[in-house]
Amino acid sequence: MITIDNIKKSFDGKTILSGVDGTIKTGEIFAIIGPSGQGKTTLLRILNLLETPSEGNIILDGVSIHEIKDRNQIRRKMGMVFQDTIAFHDTVFNNIALGLRYRHYSKKEIQERVMQKLGEIGLSGFSNRNATTLSGGEKQRVSLARVLITDPEILLLDEPTANLDPISTEVIENLIRRYNRECNTTVIMATHDLLLGQRLADRVAVMMDGRFIQSGTVFDLFSRPCSGAVAQFIGIGNILTGTVIGNKDGMAVIETDGVRVYALGEIPPQTPVTIAIRPEEITLHRGSDTGTSARNVITGIIESVQPFGIISTIRVSHNTFRLSVQVTWQSMQDLNLAPGIPVTISFKASSVHGMPDECSHAA
Repeated sequence: MITIDNIKKSFDGKTILSGVDGTIKTGEIFAIIGPSGQGKTTLLRILNLLETPSEGNIILDGVSIHEIKDRNQIRRKMGMVFQDTIAFHDTVFNNIALGLRYRHYSKKEIQERVMQKLGEIGLSGFSNRNATTLSGGEKQRVSLARVLITDPEILLLDEPTANLDPISTEVIENLIRRYNRECNTTVIMATHDLLLGQRLADRVAVMMDGRFIQSGTVFDLFSRPCSGAVAQFIGIGNILTGTVIGNKDGMAVIETDGVRVYALGEIPPQTPVTIAIRPEEITLHRGSDTGTSARNVITGIIESVQPFGIISTIRVSHNTFRLSVQVTWQSMQDLNLAPGIPVTISFKASSVHGMPDECSHAA
């Protein structure tokens, strides 16, 4: 288990990490997500002993990694794959074999293990190719293989699939998942790719302002963001502010831009609140007869239509109140939807997620 205890880091007087706290369980895939420039890579480098924190401590299985005299003892347990691919001006075989040679493996074992890794990363037959001539996706596969071949207990990944083609992305994700499951490898990855985090991670932490502001399972994080900033980052299209004007039997009535929105929750009256409503949880109807049992029913006008593949995002306005709704291409055609068309939207009270002004969660 890794404990991150109040890690702070500054460079030239600029604060990068402002107090990171969290626990990473042995054998889990832990994703650190957040906008660029929030300190994700710096934290990985501290975990890998490439940087020293200004304050705080990293504790691995009850021992501070910064107090161990022989740092190689810790480094042998870890492997890190950087966002910028590293390809040495040598053969693909020798690039992958590098860590084994440092560990004095026999030539026979190096041969067997490297050839096995080449097959796993889909580069059989590339053994004698110069690694610097490979594509970006192929180089990243070689970088990952060079680390995995040493069987690290902890795998650190910085944007492991950034700017890669779909085939290389799938190969790398499958390798990460396989080693995590078969070898109980603890995986810590930093990424701004929300889909990558959702596909691979057991738990996710959102890093903003140099600290973890929310963490939990993928479902918890993406269904119950703790603030408007987190909701915006994870892509919830409707974030509104309002005031609770009433609460009865577990149902809050929130006034926002002149519209009353009903939400589940014991929120005291007069409480300012930020609410998030996913566009995919809103139903759109032509006319006023919706036939719905949803608590929230609002009439409006289509303001804009933004196609995105087979899904279109429709912006509906009611005076100054606006919500985005997602509909399929087929529904667009069937309902003949276009800007200026009057419509009715509906959504359940359980689809309205209320949030406090600030988050207070650590990992």
